[in-house]
Amino acid sequence: MRLELVCEDRVGISREILDCFLTRDINLSAIEIQQPDRIFIKSPNLEFSDLQALMANLRRISGVCDVKTVSYLPSELEHQEIQTLMTNLPDIVFSVDVKGLVSLVNTPALTALGLLESQVKGHCISNFVKGFSISKWLESEEVCAQTQKLTLLDEDFFGDILPLSISSDVNQVTLSKAAVSVKPHELVGAVIILKSVDRIGKQFNFLRTFQFAAFDEILAKSDKMNKLINTAKKFAILDAPLMILGETGAGKELIAKACHQASGRSQHQFLALNCAAVPDAVAESELFGVVTDDGETKRGIFELANEGSVLLDEIGDMSPYLQTKFLRLLETGCFRRVGDEQEVRVDVRIICTTQNDLAKLISEGKFRQDLYYRLNVLSMTVPALRDRKEDIIPLCHSFCSVFSHELQRTKPQLSRNVLELLQSYPWPGNVRELRNVLYHALSLLEGDVLNPCDLHLSATTIETYDEALFDGSLDEACKRFEKLLLQRLYPSYPSTRQLAKRLGVSHTAIANKLRDYKITKKQ
Repeated sequence: MRLELVCEDRVGISREILDCFLTRDINLSAIEIQQPDRIFIKSPNLEFSDLQALMANLRRISGVCDVKTVSYLPSELEHQEIQTLMTNLPDIVFSVDVKGLVSLVNTPALTALGLLESQVKGHCISNFVKGFSISKWLESEEVCAQTQKLTLLDEDFFGDILPLSISSDVNQVTLSKAAVSVKPHELVGAVIILKSVDRIGKQFNFLRTFQFAAFDEILAKSDKMNKLINTAKKFAILDAPLMILGETGAGKELIAKACHQASGRSQHQFLALNCAAVPDAVAESELFGVVTDDGETKRGIFELANEGSVLLDEIGDMSPYLQTKFLRLLETGCFRRVGDEQEVRVDVRIICTTQNDLAKLISEGKFRQDLYYRLNVLSMTVPALRDRKEDIIPLCHSFCSVFSHELQRTKPQLSRNVLELLQSYPWPGNVRELRNVLYHALSLLEGDVLNPCDLHLSATTIETYDEALFDGSLDEACKRFEKLLLQRLYPSYPSTRQLAKRLGVSHTAIANKLRDYKITKKQ
């Protein structure tokens, strides 16, 4: 059981909180304080009634603002993130103490050496890496990060040697950059990163020639989308799992494809599976392959996409059984086809998307916490279309050009009223809904001007939600809502009298408002 307490910063509050556990004879296995106002406590699991009573007593303590259960402590999350990052980094990484003894080693290093972790940890780094002496490094008055040629198993590498220091003021271990020097008495060790000469050369050539052309196809005028694309470009060249969050229709798959095309895997397959769209048994055979009763082998997505990328759409809907099998693939790179005992090893980059709150699914027992840590190494969120309104009109013009060519018609003009409607509509289906609405409108449009009456939008959505309507004063918000409603409804009624009857006001009132807002059916 893990609890998070939000509390005031006052003397003695920590002691009162601990007394609550002491009086109930509850053993505490971990206590963490994050800033002055958050305390995390880990203890054995309690019965539901005992937990409720404990939380009620904690809330009675003066200064305790909130108490809730959490899935993990901050240190547990940090540890898992570091372990996941170390496992997925393609470079060889060692961490050593001031005596040169290995304290941490990642999976690529063990694979290169062909040794177990126990055969490396606690042994001198000079047994494995040649060209670096930590004792000579310590002899200098100030120890700085450096890059030099190092050798592992007679193979040359670019070696980054970064000092690990601890400050007596904050009692915190710090990884120093190249421009920062460290006093020898503050040094507690070093991190040694070995980078393959061949891999660096391939990456450099790839970046120089490709120049992220895949992202040029994504229309982005808003700051939010440009920031997302800049992040995606940095993540694209990495091999660690990538998590893309966002609402339905926001463009998660488009970003995933661009990341694949901008990666070193672009010459290989990009395959996708929607975890919410297929039954469990079908998903297993689609992902991992199957060997039939007559011995025929059908390769799955992971095998077909070897050295490429696999997109798992709506990963939050993956069944617990498949989560377990998928986790083993992430940990070992191996799996077994359905109906087969033979191990298959693959090298794929995993990209996942979801519109669900995975942390909530974890607390509900529907998603594995260890799988979440494995997948959530690199993550980014695609903003909803309503949160990047600067992109709406450019997208409209782009879609209209594409659809006009496809439908073999002239590109229509967009009236002032339709532009206002397109920007004020909340687009719950995001870019996908915008695309569908415009395609439907252009398919039926007979004239050369697109008006509000040509758009097939949900009146319920307009009437119930749009954040932009609530900007400014109440009077301004009411007028914006009123104008939007009239723009949407007026084209659907033969006369102003019928519209007035629909809205329960007088004909004169409707006529005046239409005139004030300059709304006509032909706009």
